[in-house]
Amino acid sequence: MRRPHVKKFTIAITAVALTLSLTSCGYGPNAATRLIKRVTDGAEATVTTNGSNLSISNLLLVATEDGSAVVVGTMVNYMDEADALLGISAGGTTATLTGEQNLLRDKPIRFEGETANAKAVFAGVGAQAGKNVELQLAFARAGVVTVNVIIRDKRDDYANVTP
Repeated sequence: MRRPHVKKFTIAITAVALTLSLTSCGYGPNAATRLIKRVTDGAEATVTTNGSNLSISNLLLVATEDGSAVVVGTMVNYMDEADALLGISAGGTTATLTGEQNLLRDKPIRFEGETANAKAVFAGVGAQAGKNVELQLAFARAGVVTVNVIIRDKRDDYANVTP
């Protein structure tokens, strides 16, 4: 004769095993869902070429009412030797850069937001939210870095972005 608590225990163990195997949560650091780096929050890149160590995070464009595209994101240099952002381009168009362009050690360049110290605008390019474009970032030491970024519309966190 089986005891009722053994039956409940067997059902619980079976349910846990099925849950882990069917949802792929049992794979730990190799789970497919864990390897997703971005959806619409901005692109990330690490640049370690030519003796550089740059981090680019939350990089995206915001489409404004006048058809301009405004760069949003942060860049940080982790090397003692300074680097410089020389330019940003997309599809043969160069952004107008203002503000900080020198990347000193641990002194980020921030595009947009309350702590922004730089601005980059692609004026009147007819930016359309939802599209992806390739941005080329030119650095004095690190060279040219290409990052695929999304164009977001001007709402929520990006409601205050201006060209």
